[in-house]
Amino acid sequence: MDFRYSEEQLALQDTLRRFIAKDYDFERRRALARSDLGFSADAWAQYAALGLLALPFPEQFGGLGGNGVDTLVVMEQFGQGLLLEPYLSTVVVCGGLIRDAASDAVKKTVLPAIAEGKLRIALAAYEAAGRYELAHVACSADRDGDGWRLTGGKSVVLDAPSADYFLVSARSSGKLTDTDGISLFLVKRDAPGLELLAYPTQSGGRAADLKLERVGVEADALIGPPGQALAIIERAVDLGMAALCAEALGIVTALNEATLSYLKSRKQFGTAIGSFQVLQHRMADMFIAAEQTRSMTIIAAIQDAVGDTAARRRAISGAKAYVGQAARFVGQQAVQLHGAMGVVDEVIVAHYFKRLTQIDMTFGDADFHFARFSDAAAMRNG
Repeated sequence: MDFRYSEEQLALQDTLRRFIAKDYDFERRRALARSDLGFSADAWAQYAALGLLALPFPEQFGGLGGNGVDTLVVMEQFGQGLLLEPYLSTVVVCGGLIRDAASDAVKKTVLPAIAEGKLRIALAAYEAAGRYELAHVACSADRDGDGWRLTGGKSVVLDAPSADYFLVSARSSGKLTDTDGISLFLVKRDAPGLELLAYPTQSGGRAADLKLERVGVEADALIGPPGQALAIIERAVDLGMAALCAEALGIVTALNEATLSYLKSRKQFGTAIGSFQVLQHRMADMFIAAEQTRSMTIIAAIQDAVGDTAARRRAISGAKAYVGQAARFVGQQAVQLHGAMGVVDEVIVAHYFKRLTQIDMTFGDADFHFARFSDAAAMRNG
């Protein structure tokens, strides 16, 4: 199979590289991370103008009809530039979920608004006691006339402080961890009874915990059939994990380039430390890990076209587990080879390492996905 990028994808890659070099250098990124918003509103508008925010949506809803490899191209550059904008949460995860599961009426309203940069959405699907299990839903959804009342809490909602809407999972029937009985609702940020506890994340982004106290939503806020939302949430999160693998690939590539440059310039006893054989061996291991990360990322990226749910989940869990492990190795090696400079805030290596750590923890860490991959393989062979 030919995994080379198309001419359009190469042009998109080049456009993003030039944008990062011109308008999103490291000092600019540090300043944005300290700002109240936590990212650049101007950059978000530029993404809309470039078509990035419309990339994965169907043309009839204002999109460009892109696929998983197109998202890989974008997220790899997001990783290299350490971009802070909520592309993953709004476009890939929530936009993908609306594209795949919402009614045409909702799609016609929401997807063009996302594509134009006028609407941001965050997924509120995880709860503190459930860790990475999407089926652990204590937040309740009770009928209230034609609508619903939502009560409960959601933890670590990525990019929540800047979101206009939330996709909130809530249990409309069944017991705490039942796979059936979970419904999904599109909830406005300013809905009465909804409170946010916002905080910065380790890698410079923003997140929040949500508290819902009998938050009222209309019947048309329900996404998909009532009680059957788990599968559509899992698919959206799977696509988000594939995008995170691509972001990690971009960071690993950038870390290798930065570390190699440092080894060539840093001298001890009048000799560049890159000439020391033991450091050359470590650098070689880092490049091997990067190439293996690329292979696993490609496997994850093409899963958006796979109709077999079990096969998709198995492949993406395997990729997320391996990429998390390989990225940790490359990040640790890069920090060590930079010496004390590898952990200071003024050097981008430290920020790359923080982001890799958060990527590993997002949507399930390496240990969680190794276990899930193992269980899936056992069921397949059993």
